[in-house]
Amino acid sequence: MVDQPQLHRSAEIEDLAHLTPEDINKPLVNKQQKTKQALIVVDIQNDYFPGGKWVLSGMDAAADNAAQLIAAARASDDLVVHIRHEFPTSDAPFFALGSTGVQIHTKVQNREDEHVIVKNHINSFRETKLKEILDRNEICDVVICGAMSHMCIDGITRAAHDFGYNCIVIHDACASRDLEFNGIQVPAEHVHAAFMAALGFAYAKTISTNEFLKNKKTQD
Repeated sequence: MVDQPQLHRSAEIEDLAHLTPEDINKPLVNKQQKTKQALIVVDIQNDYFPGGKWVLSGMDAAADNAAQLIAAARASDDLVVHIRHEFPTSDAPFFALGSTGVQIHTKVQNREDEHVIVKNHINSFRETKLKEILDRNEICDVVICGAMSHMCIDGITRAAHDFGYNCIVIHDACASRDLEFNGIQVPAEHVHAAFMAALGFAYAKTISTNEFLKNKKTQD
């Protein structure tokens, strides 16, 4: 992806008489420069899988796609950040402190040299060092995957956008679950689709794993 820096043309126009032919023909954007990208893997933890305390629809398939994204990020030497949600009390409905369910699933297990951020809130930036890590690594683009589509994926994407990052959500590497509102049963696929549509409207680019990997291969 080509970096698009802010262009301050007004000063150049005012001083146009002093420009050399070389200056005039010089491209305004360095097409070889790429923005720095990070992959953020959110809450792909045991309790969301079959046998866990809070099973999501399509979690296995989403994790398989997330594993492909992780492999591609590592191959490109991109920053990979793992987010792990943890409720501070043992009586939590899921992701209880010290439980097996709170652990990152083996399909997307972090390497020792990768950041693992433990959070206690829906927004992964809240009371964590996520922004500090991204900014220290001069990250411009964040690629987001994980769970749940309607909670922590929504939360981190909106927050990242508001902080000024370019957001890409890999929609088939995210998962949701059936919900109910005011007596209306909402199937997981409808929940997921509604939130992806909302994020795609103004907060992020939403694409599939295959499309993202194809584009990434071309850019790399």
